[in-house]
Amino acid sequence: MNNKNTREREELHKKIWLIADDLRGSVDGWDFKQYILGMMFYRYISENITNYINEGERKAGDKDFDYAKLSDEVAETQREELVKEKGFFILPSELFCNVHKKAKNDENLNETLEKVFKNIENSAKGAQSEDDFAGLFDDIDVNSNKLGATVAKRNDKLVKILNGIADIKLDDYKNNSIDAFGDAYEFLMSMYASNAGKSGGEFFTPQEVSELLTRLAVVGKTSVNKVYDPACGSGSLLLKSAKILGKENVRNGFYGQEINITTYNLCRINMFLHDIGYDKFDIACEDTLINPQHWDDEPFEVIVSNPPYSIKWAGNDNPILINDPRYSPAGVLAPKSKADFAFIMHSLSWLATNGTASIVCFPGILYRGGAEQKIRKYLVDNNFIDCIIQLPDNLFFGTSIATCIMVLKKSKKDNNILFIDASKEFVKVTNNNKLTDENIEHIVKTFTDRKDIEYVAKLVSNTEIEENDYNLSVSTYVEKEDTREKIDIVKLNEQIKEIVAKEQVLRDEIDKLIKEIEG
Repeated sequence: MNNKNTREREELHKKIWLIADDLRGSVDGWDFKQYILGMMFYRYISENITNYINEGERKAGDKDFDYAKLSDEVAETQREELVKEKGFFILPSELFCNVHKKAKNDENLNETLEKVFKNIENSAKGAQSEDDFAGLFDDIDVNSNKLGATVAKRNDKLVKILNGIADIKLDDYKNNSIDAFGDAYEFLMSMYASNAGKSGGEFFTPQEVSELLTRLAVVGKTSVNKVYDPACGSGSLLLKSAKILGKENVRNGFYGQEINITTYNLCRINMFLHDIGYDKFDIACEDTLINPQHWDDEPFEVIVSNPPYSIKWAGNDNPILINDPRYSPAGVLAPKSKADFAFIMHSLSWLATNGTASIVCFPGILYRGGAEQKIRKYLVDNNFIDCIIQLPDNLFFGTSIATCIMVLKKSKKDNNILFIDASKEFVKVTNNNKLTDENIEHIVKTFTDRKDIEYVAKLVSNTEIEENDYNLSVSTYVEKEDTREKIDIVKLNEQIKEIVAKEQVLRDEIDKLIKEIEG
């Protein structure tokens, strides 16, 4: 990154921090994030549609055209066409810039914003984009007591948020403004996740982990049909695929499912903020394990996921699940108290024949017995596991556990599994460990080379894994380097003899002196 970009990014982060700091105290940071991100999204789509219309009109010859200054009546005539093209519509009077101008003197600002948000959502009703816009602003409750006990106090907070968002320099829309919005989103997510512990961190995969997971899944690919995340959270893994491959090289779009409705809304907002068109993503809100929403869209060529670790699920309590085509091939369901392998079996089932899935795993699933061992047996015997990578500890917000990555493929070229010990691939940053670009490069190279490296990587046959009762722990196959100081026992004994001999000489000398003194 060049110095100019670095300075701009630092300035952007500073502005965001000032907004959050100014609003600190009245509302918990993780909750307030909803308001900041929501207003940022409101500004983004306002500028997005304004620039889109302005560009078209100016190309047609009206060099001074400005949609923001157009009357609502004139703009209304273009509603239907704009909804078809953009997926939504905003009247000029309801654009961010115009609402912000009047905000300070608007005694009913909360009602104004509530109406604007509802109108934006309703503009997509009946259109192809309806599902992508429905309920997008639900978490921005402009009448919440969290903003203040009275309407006046709430509006005062809303004015501060609008002023802060308006003050962020995002340059011209065509000049990387989308990257700025996206970066602002990621900074806010990481800032609040690191301060919120599990309440925030469970919805956010650190960018460098997203980078590693995605790069593992797209090795050897320059374009893919679709990218899927069965537990997509705020969408960071889907967007990392767009960044690495280029969104134009994901031909049929991005698919994800998220059970938490607030995070589901964040994910959709995140897609828009990164300029993923409404027709290029399909994010669903449901329980993936019980009610998957993308049966008609599978298989997927790239699956990337960081599912919740060891959560409870229906398992054997639901008699239908053992016949579910996603789980039935293993002949057994993941334990009710640990759904990890349910996510893995789901991902494998929906993986394309030429696809790759990379999934963050809780380490216990690699060696525990019972149903989990039987599922490991199924995966190994059918040659679906390509690689297991041991990550450093303390990489994720809210947990210090040293997690692993499981890479799945349906069309492997050999009957081996590569085990990589990447537990030393990190740098210390405050209380967390972090993967650097060099760490990621090293891990990906080790993955692609698929060769034995002493203390780092070991290619192990499925037969040997069977002999080890299907234990998939990296430490079982990759020897840890002994960094303790090596001691030469023979040499040490010689040194001890010398010390004892010198000690005897000293004793003799001391005895001789004592006799002389006493004599």
